[in-house]
Amino acid sequence: QVQLVESGGGLVQPGESLRLSCLASGFPFSRQTMNWYRQAPGKPRERVAGIGGVGTILYYADSVKGRATISRDNGKNTVYLQMNTVNSEDTATYYCNIHYSNADYWGQGTQVTVSS
Repeated sequence: QVQLVESGGGLVQPGESLRLSCLASGFPFSRQTMNWYRQAPGKPRERVAGIGGVGTILYYADSVKGRATISRDNGKNTVYLQMNTVNSEDTATYYCNIHYSNADYWGQGTQVTVSS
């Protein structure tokens, strides 16, 4: 079955960087578009970034353009989200997502808190 396991969240100070990881299994990883979403308290879930199977960058949200880099390692079935110069508005739970076989799959999420 499809499994998505995020890691790398935690408490970071404003201006610092972080890297999130999502380890995937249960589907042909190298052929799948992978997405990162986030949801802040009281706000709808928003797509942050998307990457195609061969590494083509498909999408960055305006709120993270220039500060975020999505990448993947197909040999490790892992997708990454590097975030630089974080600020308080980046505080959210970050989720890995795929749309596969007519269904959406989500990981359990990893919490990122930006605070001094």
